[in-house]
Amino acid sequence: MDHLKDPAPNKRKSNWKQNPDAVKADILRVATEEFAAHGLTGARIDEIARRTEASKRMIYYYFDDKEGLYKSVLEHVYSSLRETEQALNVADLEPVLALRRLTEATFDTHVSNPQFIRLVMIENIHNAQHVQKSKIIPTLNRAIIDKLADVCERGKAAGVLRDDVDPLELHWMTNSASFYNVSNKATFAASFGNQLFTEEGQRGVRGRVVDMVLGAVVIGYQQNMGS
Repeated sequence: MDHLKDPAPNKRKSNWKQNPDAVKADILRVATEEFAAHGLTGARIDEIARRTEASKRMIYYYFDDKEGLYKSVLEHVYSSLRETEQALNVADLEPVLALRRLTEATFDTHVSNPQFIRLVMIENIHNAQHVQKSKIIPTLNRAIIDKLADVCERGKAAGVLRDDVDPLELHWMTNSASFYNVSNKATFAASFGNQLFTEEGQRGVRGRVVDMVLGAVVIGYQQNMGS
């Protein structure tokens, strides 16, 4: 009757040894979905193992424990989001256009990464304790601030941005609107209808977010809009 036994354990063992990076990536993919859907408390390691080619023992081998896996998931989603922003080269663009491109990129990456939004919401429930333990996430987040700081300095020197413009405040403004657009989509649509979340509606919201950011810091932007 040995031929009737489940071959999965042998397959898992083989894949673990032959391609450990692929196994880890698969665990992170499934764990991201599970934590985003059920939170840190509700997600189950048994379910993550069932949906991957990894055993619970493999998961604990790579990530120590459930909280270690959760922290790795957070680091992975932050890294993916920041890589998208960093891939946009704005160093050669004039400051106002550079700021426009960065604002649009931030809005777009939030729309494209709803799981990131849900995970950040969950982490805020936990008072960011796992983000605080991470040595990677603060460095990742610093990179976008540095890019905005360069744009701000160039814009001030060129006389097109206000002297009091602050890159951290700009990041807060852009992220707050972009985050809300995704995090509150369900309740906003339930209260006011879905028109802002159609393709056309999202183009309009994206444009308003850009206007909000540029209007706050670009000298003469509001006057130029009305001309």
